[in-house]
Amino acid sequence: MAWDVTVPDTYAEYHIDNTATKPGAAAQKTAQNKIDNYSKFASTHIFYPFAIETVGIWHEIATELTQEIGRRITAITEDTNKFLLLCRVSTLFCCTTVCFR
Repeated sequence: MAWDVTVPDTYAEYHIDNTATKPGAAAQKTAQNKIDNYSKFASTHIFYPFAIETVGIWHEIATELTQEIGRRITAITEDTNKFLLLCRVSTLFCCTTVCFR
């Protein structure tokens, strides 16, 4: 499994025409670009584009991946504290993003 974390600027000139009329448009566009970019690895890897706009809007795949990781952490640790779970998942993404840069 592989993921690529991207944080597009919602108010960047490149995105503003779309984000002004459709919330999440920058995350959607960025995620699709990542999917296209990594398509050559589709036969050997499961890829997740992880896009969160600077205003905090998450792309649906980023939300789904985070929820799945959360479910698995909860199943293993039996800890149902949602705040601690969010901290663990956030730490996971921050650490792996920095380590594999």
